[in-house]
Amino acid sequence: MRDLPTGTVTFFFTDIEGSTRLLDETGRGYEHLLDIHKRLMTRAFTDHHGTIVGTEGDSFFVAFARAGDGLKAAVEAQRHLHEHDWPGGLDVRVRMGLHTGEGRVVDDDQYVGMDVHRAARIAAIGHGGQVLIPETTMALTRDALPREVGVRDLGEHRLKDFERPERIFQLDIEGASTRLPRP
Repeated sequence: MRDLPTGTVTFFFTDIEGSTRLLDETGRGYEHLLDIHKRLMTRAFTDHHGTIVGTEGDSFFVAFARAGDGLKAAVEAQRHLHEHDWPGGLDVRVRMGLHTGEGRVVDDDQYVGMDVHRAARIAAIGHGGQVLIPETTMALTRDALPREVGVRDLGEHRLKDFERPERIFQLDIEGASTRLPRP
């Protein structure tokens, strides 16, 4: 049994952009890419007190008791991914989305609720290299932003299966990708 944070939790979802294409291009070498990806991501999560809730393929679902820790983990992970010398000159780009809300644990090892779904939908609208956060998480993390991280207001976006649009912000991380398409 894991000790999952409860109460106000920051949910963090990731996914490698173009993973099917990468698998096709690299064949058996894809396993090595996934291993590197997993190591880089896990280091950022554990360095900032994240709890890995689950993984599926090349995706992570992580929970943080403090929104600032989730934000710092995202910044560190993007830097590690961007700076890594990937085999064959490949560019492995990961989309990341965070949302802070109610962390309701069921069966002692999983979360359920609209805030989990909202976090997943925020990650899903992103592009590789992008870290997206909603206004709620932005308000909680504004003072935790490292100096070398800027914030870009991307305006309101509709998320799949949600009636109300969500104001989304992108983190512009020095030393990582900043020129990214809109969600």
